Amino acid sequence: MLWVKVFHILAMTSWMAGVFYLPRIFVHFVEGSNAGEDVRRLQIMGEKLYRFISIMAAFTVLLGLWLWLGYGFSGGWLHAKLLFVGLLLGYHINCGRLVRQMQAGALLRSSRYYRLYNELPLFIFVPILILVVVKPF
Repeated sequence: MLWVKVFHILAMTSWMAGVFYLPRIFVHFVEGSNAGEDVRRLQIMGEKLYRFISIMAAFTVLLGLWLWLGYGFSGGWLHAKLLFVGLLLGYHINCGRLVRQMQAGALLRSSRYYRLYNELPLFIFVPILILVVVKPF
């Protein structure tokens, strides 16, 4: 079961790295578009990164379910963690919507908006980390 935990953490780390980086591509896309620069490479990067982190998200969820089956579903901390994981999955899905908009050349918000949007997963991830390590309830 420890190997499952190792691969769960590895997949989660890869997923989170991409979740933190993808909105930065949105920022550069908007700023580059506004400056009249060629942003096609950013469109390709965003699409490939989203595909990769989607695979890592699937591995994270599947390995998490495996751990759940192995260790059981006990403690309020796990219920709270699953709530935040659901929020993170919602954020991930919304990033996919933004990638599709970027592919169409239609990211409509300012680069400042996407800079702030980039901070949102931190407010979801920190509680997950605290709940897993501290298990406060």
